[in-house]
Amino acid sequence: KPTKGTVLVDGVDTRKSTVAQLSRKVGIVFQNPENQFFCESVYDEVAFALKNFGFPEDEVEERVTETLRRFGLEKYAKRSPFLLSGGEKKRVAIASVLAWDPEYVVMDEPTVGQDYKAKTELLNLIYTLLDEGRAVVVVTHDVEFVAECEPRVVLISQGRILADGEAHEVFSDFGLLSKASVVPPQSARFTQMVFGQPKALNVEEAVRLLSSMLGVGG
Repeated sequence: KPTKGTVLVDGVDTRKSTVAQLSRKVGIVFQNPENQFFCESVYDEVAFALKNFGFPEDEVEERVTETLRRFGLEKYAKRSPFLLSGGEKKRVAIASVLAWDPEYVVMDEPTVGQDYKAKTELLNLIYTLLDEGRAVVVVTHDVEFVAECEPRVVLISQGRILADGEAHEVFSDFGLLSKASVVPPQSARFTQMVFGQPKALNVEEAVRLLSSMLGVGG
């Protein structure tokens, strides 16, 4: 555990709050979904926190039904979450957190073991959560995924913050990334070679840049 520093949630020191108090505001999705599973069915897993928080039974049923529908998990409602595929387990883990509508969502390495389709769905979910007014924190080494999101980036190495800024700003500083043993996004490296500076973070930006240079697309 950290020996120094302070973590605040809405201005409140987390050391002065109970886990129960914090969990109403902050939902955490573990890197390994199985580490947060408690129940024998997907339905019960999504309902677990709601019941612990004391939601009325009818509201629990309503929220679980809607959450299962939202994540395409209705047909797995009676199945054990431990018997699902990796992508399905990840969806159950996220669904079980979002069911109680936390203001802040923390995802630990959410793209590990996920294919392109699953990553795209995750990216769209993050955008949806942001549109709903939530804050999303993604802890990850997947720079390509971060480059697609283009969020605020906090670069951390050996427990210290090396940079805190916009994605373009942080990912354009190859020297700083090297200090954190982070390889720049492919598109940044490509445009660095072509233009002498990293002008794009992701494929979409690189294509747009090259099309403009070649006069393609109008």
